[in-house]
Amino acid sequence: MAARLGHTIKAVLFQVHSIAGLVLALLVSLIALTGAIMSFEDEIVDHLNAGIMQVAPRQAPALMPDALVARLKASQDLGKVAAVTLSSDPSAAVHVRFARDDRGDRPTSLYVDPYDASVLGAPRGEAFFATVRRLHRWLLIPGDGKGWGRPITGTIALGLIVMLVTGLVLRWPRRAGSVTMWLKPNLGLGGRALHRSLHTVIGTWVLPVYLTMTLTGLYFSFEWYKDGVTWLLARPHVTAAKMPAKLPRAANSEPAAPIGFDQAWMTFQREEGDRFSRALLTLPAQGTTLRIRSWGKASLLETTRDEFRIDAVTGQLVSAERFADKTFGEKIIAAIYDIHRGEILGWPGKLAFMIAAMSMPLFAATGILLYLSRRKLRRPARQPLGRLVPGE
Repeated sequence: MAARLGHTIKAVLFQVHSIAGLVLALLVSLIALTGAIMSFEDEIVDHLNAGIMQVAPRQAPALMPDALVARLKASQDLGKVAAVTLSSDPSAAVHVRFARDDRGDRPTSLYVDPYDASVLGAPRGEAFFATVRRLHRWLLIPGDGKGWGRPITGTIALGLIVMLVTGLVLRWPRRAGSVTMWLKPNLGLGGRALHRSLHTVIGTWVLPVYLTMTLTGLYFSFEWYKDGVTWLLARPHVTAAKMPAKLPRAANSEPAAPIGFDQAWMTFQREEGDRFSRALLTLPAQGTTLRIRSWGKASLLETTRDEFRIDAVTGQLVSAERFADKTFGEKIIAAIYDIHRGEILGWPGKLAFMIAAMSMPLFAATGILLYLSRRKLRRPARQPLGRLVPGE
């Protein structure tokens, strides 16, 4: 009885695994390949733009952000500046980003000389990786993160978890303690047997990586999942108290004049001194609270950053959230993007995650081949009765 029940459960899991794989094979492969392309995006972009990211240091002081933006606008017909990245390195160019226009398009960013605001050039590769990122996150569906693409990719991630769990159960060998059974494919086989060996064994190798990618990717897809992770690992009420979204706006206030970067930048410099390596200053879409994200000189990860909110009119520090002050759980949440792409383990981790992502089409191909071969084996042999007796 127990054996029959176990057989029935495995048969059901097998059907679930097969159907989920057939439905999601193409989309999962597409998301995985675009993720692999982005694995070394920073290194590729830096290499492509090495000539415009550096300037010759000078004795003259660098321009203040507002003066730099004013000179830049005076020399070229540009859109609204949304953010600038400044550096403590006197040889680093300023990176200027622009807000979306009325059509929703974002003009290409520019690297600018910090001493005279001359344009050094637009970064190569930026548009390509932006398109790949939108394809990876939202399948290029209109609306980006606010459209249907976000829940669709999240649903695909949930489907991948179903495939991984059912695949592991179906894969479980009789000799579970045998390393060879788990990790060594039988390359001496051929046809369907070889496809099954590759599908199951390589799947075992990359299963921890796929689970990590999927569980962290869901954080960016569903608010309920994000809230659950925050509740589990952090202290939501403390985090919310430290980082208010924006200052309240008076009910009868007149439309504020355009705000700049200088007041917030001077406050930030007083707070940080020379401890930062680079800082990203982002103007608010509304209100007057400007956000500054800064990375220390010893920071190796994108997410190990401090974040400040400063009133751009008065220069008053509204809040300061330092990475070093976070709890262990809050640090995990802050680093979830670096965990998602393997960067938390350095370049070897990124390489391993990239290879695993590039292997996804192999599972799609071998899974489809296994499905087709099973259908062929199950197809009954239908031979006309007239051929059973020769000569009739």
